Amino acid sequence: MTKQTRPIDWFHRAPDGGGLQRFEAFFAGHGYNLHRHDTYAIGLTLAGVQSFQYRGGWRHSLPGGTMVLHPDEVHDGEAGTEAGFKYRMMYIQPALIQQMLGGQPLPFIKNGLSTDPRLFAATAMLLRSLDGPLDPLEEQDALFDLAQALSNACGVSVTRPSFDYVAAERVREFIDSALDRTVTLEELAQHSGRDRWSLSRDFRLLFGTSPYRYLTMRRLDLVRSLLIQGQSLVSAALIAGFTDQSHMTRQFSKTYGLSPARWMKMHRR
Repeated sequence: MTKQTRPIDWFHRAPDGGGLQRFEAFFAGHGYNLHRHDTYAIGLTLAGVQSFQYRGGWRHSLPGGTMVLHPDEVHDGEAGTEAGFKYRMMYIQPALIQQMLGGQPLPFIKNGLSTDPRLFAATAMLLRSLDGPLDPLEEQDALFDLAQALSNACGVSVTRPSFDYVAAERVREFIDSALDRTVTLEELAQHSGRDRWSLSRDFRLLFGTSPYRYLTMRRLDLVRSLLIQGQSLVSAALIAGFTDQSHMTRQFSKTYGLSPARWMKMHRR
């Protein structure tokens, strides 16, 4: 009779970038003893049952929900079944969340688990790939979305702030002129004269989308124009400021619902 081999625990950390620590791990049984962080620990269970003690009770995280462990709360971790569990997690400084909320109460998910779809989507965006650092502006946009989703999920009322149209318009014009290079929120803040999180709120309020999304859409506009002019997919992607063709293709397909190659084939008919 063949003896079954116990799966081996493993841990993979994403390259450092921005203000996030991100990682993926698998545990076949016991994972962590009781401990605590001075950061938020926010993550997703990808497979199995992730069980942990938190605030006086056992919690069981399943795929499709979001774990939100508040700073300085004691917790541990272990597999809830013999199959083990795989998960992705990120650590975020509470001061960073506070900056984005502009002085609102720090969000607190009482039981450490949430089924809020907006919170899940915002978390998944930041954890979707650990192979490399996120684009700086994309990461900051996603963090802003996460802070708002956290606040909404725990029922905190967010005060609608005043806005500065002139500053936001200055940034929009700057983005239009900088499609071919990396842009950061700090750089946009310098051009606007606003702090970066106030600017992020202003831009969304006035233009209906985030700075990163606006930048991506303008790059895709340029890609379509270049493809019509006869540029190859690789050349169009690089000229428009995407890191490579696959990066552009993912964004193109997500935005328009079809690949750039198929779009070109239909355009030629």
